[in-house]
Amino acid sequence: MKRAKSSMMNMGAGIIGQSLALVVSYIARRVFLDVLNADYLGVNNLFTNILSMLSLVEIGIGPAIVYSLYKPLAEHDTAKVKVLMKLFRTAYILIGVIILVLGGGLTPFIEFFMKETPSVPHVHLIFLFFVANTAVSYFFSYRRSLIIADQRRYIDTLVHYGCYSLMNVGQIIGLYLTKNYFLYLIIQLLSTLLENVIISVKAKRMYPFLKEKTNDKLDPETKQQIVRNTSAMVFHKIGGMVVNSTDNMIISKMIGIGAVGIYANYQMVINALKSIMGQIFQAMTASIGNLGATESRDKTIRVFRSIFLMGNWLYGFSSICLFVLFNPFIELSFGADYLFDPAVVFIIVFNFYLTGMRQAVLTFRDAFGIYWQDRYKPLFESVINLVVSIGLASVWGIFGVFIGTAVSTLTTCFWVEPYILYKYAFQSPVRPYFVRYGLYTLTTAVCGALTYGVCSFLFPETTLLSFIGRIAFCLVIPNGVYLLLFGRTQEFRYLLETVKEVLYPLLQKIGKKR
Repeated sequence: MKRAKSSMMNMGAGIIGQSLALVVSYIARRVFLDVLNADYLGVNNLFTNILSMLSLVEIGIGPAIVYSLYKPLAEHDTAKVKVLMKLFRTAYILIGVIILVLGGGLTPFIEFFMKETPSVPHVHLIFLFFVANTAVSYFFSYRRSLIIADQRRYIDTLVHYGCYSLMNVGQIIGLYLTKNYFLYLIIQLLSTLLENVIISVKAKRMYPFLKEKTNDKLDPETKQQIVRNTSAMVFHKIGGMVVNSTDNMIISKMIGIGAVGIYANYQMVINALKSIMGQIFQAMTASIGNLGATESRDKTIRVFRSIFLMGNWLYGFSSICLFVLFNPFIELSFGADYLFDPAVVFIIVFNFYLTGMRQAVLTFRDAFGIYWQDRYKPLFESVINLVVSIGLASVWGIFGVFIGTAVSTLTTCFWVEPYILYKYAFQSPVRPYFVRYGLYTLTTAVCGALTYGVCSFLFPETTLLSFIGRIAFCLVIPNGVYLLLFGRTQEFRYLLETVKEVLYPLLQKIGKKR
């Protein structure tokens, strides 16, 4: 019950916070394009991706230490928690300093990542602001990991999205009043500092023992576990960076910074949805870690199947909505000049779906700390992604870049990750997983084709009224089919009962207060 309640609180805070942030960031994007131009937006996205590469110096020590915190927190072993947090603090301060040094060294060569010089002055100084913002994000931030590992992610979520929304409001006002991009960047840096300070102060109040000094040493078994998981996470970080952060670089180098600016609007929506969905799955990670440590394997597998169904429902429905609504939304929001062809939109959405269908597996992998067994998978994923994306970009343009991402996912992550999870965590055959995956994907494809066909026939023109009509059909058709097919399954009933167990007592309390 405690695990379910923690997950629901984390989930609720994440969804509400991200939804609010989505609205504010959408307004900020509109203002950004009104005041500046697509080249500024392209530079903004390109530098964000480059800094994601520099974040590789984190080498995965964060997830490794968070996993090591689950057991001492459950056993109230304060002494061990203090030792782990001391290690965390030292590592993250060092990482922040290294990013500052590497970013400063990379600054003179930043034009290498661009096909042509953009109409944006002072690109080197702009890049240094991005470097500073990334480095600052590591100072004090180690304390948030303790809050997250203790199944209280909702606290970190509320602080993060509160500061994020405040930042966007400040940037909107700043751009309107001054039209100064550097003020935009300064507000971003100050917001990162503010968030870190708030979460650090909150953590020290929640865990007073963090103020106490310790000279204890980490036991050899935990140290070996952290080293092993960290070394494995290096490969996972490289794979994630190449797949998630190089598309904009390839587009910028081979197609142009303007194309990066156009893609930025699609990416804004995709990233917003990923963040909302990510909050749901991240909210459960600590509770699943506790589940794996205290419950039987059979119960763990049953819970996984329910979460896998939930992931399919969320990402399948979202993918259908994206494919049907993406271009009308972009056209109404930013204009027809910012549209991609339907084929490009399809492959963007397809990659979103492939990523989403991995979330249940990745959540359990993180909760169980299974990083070592598939450590070489990201290397193959990275090589395939780069070779196919660059090769096809010269033939099919931006469509080829995204095809590379899909091919790398299907040839590696699609089958390796569930195979490893079932073999080492569940110790069970993986075949039932792929049978479910096939059924879920077929259902999503049929629902998507039906919804797209109906909406294209009924609403051929792009107007606000037709957009609302498309939304209505997107809500009814996929969810109706999913409910019809999966509403009576054991997995759906488990999800429903879990929600009832948490919400019913809460509603009773609210009723008594009234």
